[in-house]
Amino acid sequence: MSFLLLNESDVKAVLTMDDLIETMTSALIAFSSGGVDQPVRSIISVAGGDAFFATMPAFVRVGVGSGLQKAPPGAQDVQTAPDPNPSRAALGAKLVTVFGGNTAKGLPSHLASILLMDPETGALVALLDGRYITEARTAAASAVSSRLLARTTASSLAIIGTGVQARSHLDALGRVHRLRQATVWSPNKERRDRFAAETSGAPCSVKAAEHAGEAVVGADLIVLATSSPTLVIDNGWVKPGAHVMAVGACRPNQREMDPALTARGRLFVDSREAALIEAGDVVMGIAERRFGPDHIVAEIGEVASGAPGRRSENDVTIYKSLGMAVEDVTAAALAYRRAIERGVGQRLTL
Repeated sequence: MSFLLLNESDVKAVLTMDDLIETMTSALIAFSSGGVDQPVRSIISVAGGDAFFATMPAFVRVGVGSGLQKAPPGAQDVQTAPDPNPSRAALGAKLVTVFGGNTAKGLPSHLASILLMDPETGALVALLDGRYITEARTAAASAVSSRLLARTTASSLAIIGTGVQARSHLDALGRVHRLRQATVWSPNKERRDRFAAETSGAPCSVKAAEHAGEAVVGADLIVLATSSPTLVIDNGWVKPGAHVMAVGACRPNQREMDPALTARGRLFVDSREAALIEAGDVVMGIAERRFGPDHIVAEIGEVASGAPGRRSENDVTIYKSLGMAVEDVTAAALAYRRAIERGVGQRLTL
């Protein structure tokens, strides 16, 4: 049985951020419309709980998530048919590890591999490096949320964190908004200064802030992309009308946001089921009786299909992202088809 091996360079050669923004829109719609079989990811703690290994399978059924969806008032219409052949199903799984200590060893903290199978036979058709897909599809999904929920005039961006997600979000958000400035902060001055210095090709000017509040106050768009298990943002810093994208804190005992902010904002998620199990910002807020499960307004895929999102210019909207297998599998399926078309990758036999 032969399969195609695509390393990180191969994947980058065949996928663009614009591809992924549109593909994630389709994937999120497919998930929220019931077109995907996907359990909440299974997680095993490693190294005394300081690291974990997760398995994320998904089956995407035939012909879901295509067409032009009408966005909420004040947002842009969203084209959601990036797949040149949307009649194809997709079947696969991502195996992902998160080891925070890898940074000190010169390795990425998040490592992943994606297995893609033939949905008609179950045979392995491709093995892809999933590190870049994880990085890029996360930012692409945030861009989908921002295109749907942020104010159309949004032009200033605050990024808390300086890792790969910070860079990827700067790229993705610059494709759906006309950014005039971005401000970045992380606890490490050297890293935040280097981030600002190395983004000469960014869609707008980037400066480093000396304090997280300095970055957040006045920002239209706020990205929380940290590995911190504790709060990195205060409710009082967030102005009316801002859109917050929280992509860190993916365990039920971790949260990035001031709980008063989570309670104040209109809260949207990628998956209700997963958010109520895995998202500490949600789980702990409910346990503390700050709000109930119905505080989740909608899944972002529902908003892309026309469900209400932002109600007014002063609403603070929050997108809490955990990441889903459907995002990885649809991105991998697109990469596989593009690689076949362009003769990219290495054919191997088991």
